Amino acid sequence: MYTAKIAGAGHYVPENIVTNNDLALLMDTDDEWIRERTGIEERRWVKEGDGNTAATMGIKAAQNAISQAGLEPNDIEHVVFATISPDYYFPGCGVQVQEALGIHTAGATDVRNACSGFIYALSVGNAFVQTGMYKHVLVVASELQSPFLDKTTRGRGVSVIFGDGAGAVVLSRSSENEGGIKTCHLHSEGKHKEELTMKGFGTQHWIGALLEKGVNPDIHFPQMNGNFVFKNAVVRFGEVIKEALDKNGITPDQIDCLIPHQANLRIAQFIQKRMGL
Repeated sequence: MYTAKIAGAGHYVPENIVTNNDLALLMDTDDEWIRERTGIEERRWVKEGDGNTAATMGIKAAQNAISQAGLEPNDIEHVVFATISPDYYFPGCGVQVQEALGIHTAGATDVRNACSGFIYALSVGNAFVQTGMYKHVLVVASELQSPFLDKTTRGRGVSVIFGDGAGAVVLSRSSENEGGIKTCHLHSEGKHKEELTMKGFGTQHWIGALLEKGVNPDIHFPQMNGNFVFKNAVVRFGEVIKEALDKNGITPDQIDCLIPHQANLRIAQFIQKRMGL
């Protein structure tokens, strides 16, 4: 099998900065409360009319990644796009990237795994390169969450965390003497599906009910059991990191940099201390 490397990376965030003090004008919270629980000081939210969508943000991130990789758009043979906030119910955002960048008729795969979407998309792209099916794969993750948040005190546990933005990487076949992605490790626990969920707009809650009865905060806004998510995350985080290290014969003291999921600094700090990183 071949090895895939990250040949280029790019990102895009909206210009509009929303601080913790800005949120305090919308809900019962303050800068200290948010920083103490999440470590977050500010986030980027789109502004109505600024032209940003999940696809357009992803396209800008993709352009940066392709440029950094020293490639042209037509060198890309497949697009993998991760989002749960697509421009359309269908088709997916991947084909919008393909069309906007003029990538001949490259295939496009969309992944919708929420917080873990980028990791899952990366694993798909990695598999494409490993098997020799493609030499260059573009992986994009983009979310535009701010319009779907409950910006009242009721929703503050979620709304202070979520932001808008996109990231992208180009995965390319690695030469014999280069490094690359060693292994990918994926797990799920469907039994906890309602601890962090947004039920609305799925087939259990038809759009007709929304039109007839209006918005139901329990259905049409994200809901999170913050305490449970934190406790479960620090356990599973540590487990899968250890799994990856053991698989590759690496010890924690050999790790120079850990890039964790960014939603909560406290989770990252807990893992850093627990594993001695």
